[in-house]
Amino acid sequence: MQSLVFSYSQRQYVKSARAAIDAANLSLKDAREQVALDASTTYIELDTLNRELEAAVQQGSFTANLVQIEQQRAEAGVDSHLDLLQANLTAANLKLHRLHLEARAATLSKQIAVLTGLPVGSVLPDHSSIPEIPAVGADELPRSPAGVDAAGSLANSKRLQAKGDDLLWRRPQVGFGAVYNYDSNELNSYSTYYQNFTPNNVSFGIQVTIPFFDFALRAKAKETAAEALRATVEAEQAQQQSDVQVATLTGHLRELDAQAEVAGLKRQIASEQLQSVIAQLELGNGAPSGPGAQPQTTPKSEQLARIDERQKYEDALDADLDLAKARLGLLRALGHMEDWLRELHGK
Repeated sequence: MQSLVFSYSQRQYVKSARAAIDAANLSLKDAREQVALDASTTYIELDTLNRELEAAVQQGSFTANLVQIEQQRAEAGVDSHLDLLQANLTAANLKLHRLHLEARAATLSKQIAVLTGLPVGSVLPDHSSIPEIPAVGADELPRSPAGVDAAGSLANSKRLQAKGDDLLWRRPQVGFGAVYNYDSNELNSYSTYYQNFTPNNVSFGIQVTIPFFDFALRAKAKETAAEALRATVEAEQAQQQSDVQVATLTGHLRELDAQAEVAGLKRQIASEQLQSVIAQLELGNGAPSGPGAQPQTTPKSEQLARIDERQKYEDALDADLDLAKARLGLLRALGHMEDWLRELHGK
């Protein structure tokens, strides 16, 4: 058996190991929060795409009506062939947009399957299941993210390791050793050569090591000191990057909030315009007929208004999606992701 009796560096090694365990736990927490963020944003985006696909299908029916109306107007000589081509181009663009949405939705379904470990298509988004995302700000209880704390704990572990290696060649250490052996005469005649032979033998001793001239330990101490310095700089950089990210997301969040408001107002305006066109088709625009009078609203105008209203609806959904992603990103950057997840589990 061998045992360490006394060492100046051993306490530093133990502290270094504990700090490394803390760093590993914080890294695990950071990875868990990142997965939760990815799963949340993917789920919300898939729900948004499903609603946009419904609007795209409606747009497809409106464009089919528009093409049919333009075909009839072109045959009657009311509109030119260019107007018919323009209607066909609108239908083709909307078809391309719908195909893009379908491809993106399939990709997101696969990503959710990878993140959750469930079969593809088993998770179907339900808009009512999406919880409200808190509108946090940089001035609301900032907390150090788990990734930054992990980098700090790892740097602390490296510093303690370097301190232990430095003490290892500067300070002596004491060790204890003991050996027990049983000598048998069955195969070897020890008693023939040794007087007072006893089969049971025990030896023990204390070893004192004074490594003042151990250049290998000196080089090792310099190596770990350089690693500790590097880890410290990386921890500082992680903190600085986190601060920059918070500032960037905060400013970007204000812009996205304003864009979402603008998109919502445009959608309301398009909806009001659609209702006005429908009312004019049913009742007329109230303008007298004759030269210089306002032209009457046509079915073509109705289809164009319906297509525009659905497009504004999709734009509003995209703006809300970008706002939700930014809020979740800021929530994680401020270190409140775990609180939000705990609140969801409580519900």
